[in-house]
Amino acid sequence: MSARPFILGLTGSIGMGKSAVAQMLRELGVPVFDADAAVHRLQAAGSALLPAIEAEFPGSTGPDGVRRAELGAQVFGDRAALARLEAIMHPAVAQARVAFMQEHGDAPLVVFDIPLLYERAGPKGLDAVAVVSAPAAMQRERVMARPGMTEEKFAQILALQVPDAQKRERADHVIDTGVTPGETARAVAALVAALRLKNHTADPG
Repeated sequence: MSARPFILGLTGSIGMGKSAVAQMLRELGVPVFDADAAVHRLQAAGSALLPAIEAEFPGSTGPDGVRRAELGAQVFGDRAALARLEAIMHPAVAQARVAFMQEHGDAPLVVFDIPLLYERAGPKGLDAVAVVSAPAAMQRERVMARPGMTEEKFAQILALQVPDAQKRERADHVIDTGVTPGETARAVAALVAALRLKNHTADPG
């Protein structure tokens, strides 16, 4: 086996089914680092980051941690504000990722679930990238079914994301969620088996 886990980046645009695929990976025993979940923990009550967030975005925190609606109103659609928030969050998320790797250093395969991989982080440090994708009509149907979603908000979100076609073109693997869940699960299992085997047979030197 290689000296370290094979690191697969998992990404996909809104409504493509990335969360479902991440759960399939967990059920196969693959450790998954969820960047969004890490952010939620770091914005919860008692987090050491809250004073910095409040100082930069007044009124965005309270006794229960970050007030998501208030913070979202201050950063949504404002790239400069989003960059200021990321400057606070990213170092702490990176520390959480290091701790995750230390915990799962003996696994043959780990996954970094990064929603805005191409938009923000890029594939640096990853061995491969898998993009979760579905037909545009199915994506729209899923997203518009979410509470509080509007056509305008959906359009704004899409405008901030790299188009799905470009993500698929740049990815090493594409996971299709436009089929039945069973078909997607089988494709995920096949990918996991292949990557585990690849790492097992890799030259550790």
